[in-house]
Amino acid sequence: MSTVNRQWLLKRRPAGHLNEGDFEYREAPIPSDDLKPGEILVRNVGFLCAPTMRNWMDPPSKSLYPSIPLGQPIMAPGVARVTASQADGIKAGDRVLGLSSWQDYAVLSGGGLRRPTLIPDGIDFLEGIGRYGLNPMTAYFGLLDVGAAVSGETLVVSGAAGSTGSTAAQIGKIKGMKVIGIAGGKSKCAWLTNECGIDAAIDYKSEDVAARIAQLCPAGIDVFYDNVGGEILQAAIDNMAPKGRIVLCGQIASYDTAETAEGLRNMMRLIYGSIRMQGFLCGNYADRFNEAVNNLKAWTAAGKINYREDLRTGFENLPKSFSALFDGSNAGTLLVQIDDSAKETR
Repeated sequence: MSTVNRQWLLKRRPAGHLNEGDFEYREAPIPSDDLKPGEILVRNVGFLCAPTMRNWMDPPSKSLYPSIPLGQPIMAPGVARVTASQADGIKAGDRVLGLSSWQDYAVLSGGGLRRPTLIPDGIDFLEGIGRYGLNPMTAYFGLLDVGAAVSGETLVVSGAAGSTGSTAAQIGKIKGMKVIGIAGGKSKCAWLTNECGIDAAIDYKSEDVAARIAQLCPAGIDVFYDNVGGEILQAAIDNMAPKGRIVLCGQIASYDTAETAEGLRNMMRLIYGSIRMQGFLCGNYADRFNEAVNNLKAWTAAGKINYREDLRTGFENLPKSFSALFDGSNAGTLLVQIDDSAKETR
């Protein structure tokens, strides 16, 4: 077993777009297994590169999302093997999914929204954070619970070619909805219609999004699942059906900039339309993760969900791999494997 704990730290807060100078590599001792009640010590196996992590690199603010302290490891969703535990229901040897950090070994809390959850037997580490991980579960709970999807209604998904968006769009089809996706580029739009089986796709790079929504949704949007924010969110609001629901999942249009996420125009549109807009976190549904995984597995086995994964390897490549989310070079759920045990299923 290694005696060195490799770490990637936040050296400085990004000013606009990320660059390599925002991160710093360090080697530190492995944390002690003398844990406080509720804590666990884990050896990380892999990480999910999630767009919202970019928000966590900003200075502390009145927003509710966390801020990574300067000089500390980058927080990230991860999968890991437990090496020591003082948390109820978690023991040494268990495989867990939770909010970890870019280092080989980390001490995690066993409580609150950040509490780790057990990866079910029969699913390997990477499936636990990818195919059946946080992004698909976010799509599941966001569409079905927050969006209250109903057969026959019209669903529009922004960021539809991404990991969360494509799953939400396909669950919409499973539930009998008319589904339109918004994505950037002809190839992504073709993948959504040809491989994912949705009804139509709008290329925001070459089409007038508001005009195409109006054309494709003449009776309005019943559910808008938003991963992007900005002008695309505004275009959807202007085309919502009465009593429509807006699911606020992300605001990726503003993540890798120095700008604050834009507000909305014409709030009276929501009032007179009796339109509900709600944000949420996947962690709010931690006690139902097994339900989501079981349904996602069944739909995948039945060929109803098409999944794309961009798997990269090497601890040393974490900052570069993460940056791919914002330059468009990733293709699917972006994972980084740092340990050879990633395919273990129990």
